[in-house]
Amino acid sequence: VQLQASGGGLVHPGNFLRLSCKASGFTLDSYAIGWFRQAPGKEREGVLCRDKWGIIYAADSVKERFTISRDNAKDTFYLEMNNLKPEDTAVYYCRAEPFIGVAACLRAEFASWGQGTLVTVSS
Repeated sequence: VQLQASGGGLVHPGNFLRLSCKASGFTLDSYAIGWFRQAPGKEREGVLCRDKWGIIYAADSVKERFTISRDNAKDTFYLEMNNLKPEDTAVYYCRAEPFIGVAACLRAEFASWGQGTLVTVSS
């Protein structure tokens, strides 16, 4: 099971960015998916998680701005980020699991993490 996050970069405040997470070695459609982030000097935290029935958890700081979606045909899921703010600066990580609970998403409670993609929001 491998996931590759991509799409990070430097953007100005107020702009849009879309992150992608490509899955390989398994079929994504039955998995719960999630995006997490770790800002400099802070703990890793959950951003958005969803399963096939809907949103499991969304951080208050990103509600109304960020959207999680998936394209099962491409085994890829996305994080669309609107109206980016400097406080969104972080390394973003993606995960796909058979099940993601609310607490696990909120606290980013997973044993290991792959490489993330850096998002820097700055003017």
